Amino acid sequence: MKALRFILSGKTACFRKPDVNVFAYFTYNNIHKPALLGMLGAIIGLGGHNQLSNKNRGLKKASSSYDDGFPEFYGKLKELKIAITPLAPNGYFSKKIQTFNNSVGYASFEQGGNLIVREQWLENPVWQILILDDESEVFQKISEYFLNGKSVFIPYLGKNDHPAKIDDVRIIELLPFIKEQKVSSLFEENKLQIVKSPPRGELSYYFKEVSPIRLNEQHHFYEYANLIFTNHKIENENVEDVLSCEGNNYAFI
Repeated sequence: MKALRFILSGKTACFRKPDVNVFAYFTYNNIHKPALLGMLGAIIGLGGHNQLSNKNRGLKKASSSYDDGFPEFYGKLKELKIAITPLAPNGYFSKKIQTFNNSVGYASFEQGGNLIVREQWLENPVWQILILDDESEVFQKISEYFLNGKSVFIPYLGKNDHPAKIDDVRIIELLPFIKEQKVSSLFEENKLQIVKSPPRGELSYYFKEVSPIRLNEQHHFYEYANLIFTNHKIENENVEDVLSCEGNNYAFI
């Protein structure tokens, strides 16, 4: 089995959490699967939420012309399996609150039409991304675009304030899961059990984040899962969607 591997990075990034917007907007620590699929869709030229919204503008839901499906990128890419590895100490990136003005006028009903935005940004995030080869046409197209340095739209890390950098693109061979070893990528908490005893010769770390994992079919809201990044070994004897490369296990979510 094969996978497309590349390094994804940027000077800054913001994957905004939709549930907090009182004082400041906050970001997830890692690029999540729906955001990564959106970036892949932009690279190969698939439509997103705006295109679907424009298509349905002025139509009633009962209309035969109304498209109640997913945005084009998600409908075509949602079955892809990916592995995300944060390349930072203990999997945690530095973050800072940035303050800036939005004075386009329609952004705020405050006096003067100036909106002061406070937004948390990741600083110098870097991830290793693996996309499992499912022998689909869309995987072949993504591979061809990545290996030849092509992109229809500019890839961003959450917003167009944060251009994405893509390096070290290659096709790799995957091998079966290595027993009694840690997983070197994010994995879903309810799918793998870790041993409680800390690893020998190194400090234990355990990073957990509630992260978007898919889109709701009816309203396209996020659905969530607890994602883990740890150096504790895996207790499972047999696991699905965990494969290895160059001596490291990777969980495909």
